[in-house]
Amino acid sequence: MKFKKILFLLLISSLSCFAQDGMKEKKNQVKELKVSFFNSELNLTNWETAKFWPIYNAFDDKQFEIRHEKVKSYRNLMKGNLLDKMNEKDATTILRQIESTDEELYLLRKGLINNLKKILPKVKILKLKKAEEDFNRKLLQQYKEKNSKN
Repeated sequence: MKFKKILFLLLISSLSCFAQDGMKEKKNQVKELKVSFFNSELNLTNWETAKFWPIYNAFDDKQFEIRHEKVKSYRNLMKGNLLDKMNEKDATTILRQIESTDEELYLLRKGLINNLKKILPKVKILKLKKAEEDFNRKLLQQYKEKNSKN
């Protein structure tokens, strides 16, 4: 009996690792597509490319961390009919968390722009904003098309 429990736990752990590896692989694929898309849209020089990507990647990783850790925590509290059962004190706490997260994301974006002003013309910073929006729209469209086929 103990052997079956150990085997079951090993199976669960390996599935969990496999799922995380799959998510990491998807994230890396998206990152590769993003690099290619941004490079073509921004037309960066070699010098700009060398300076831009470390700054942008640090920003993107931090933004991902904020969105997937902090936002997930209060989004789960707002699922289904939990909002109908929530008291004012809990709602106030969640609103403060949302405001704090939004402010953190805003300051992160502001820091990115300030860092990029040192290395890129302002027109390319605006093109970056447009490239991010276009890329996200394109990614969402591909996701919708993939899911509509299933």
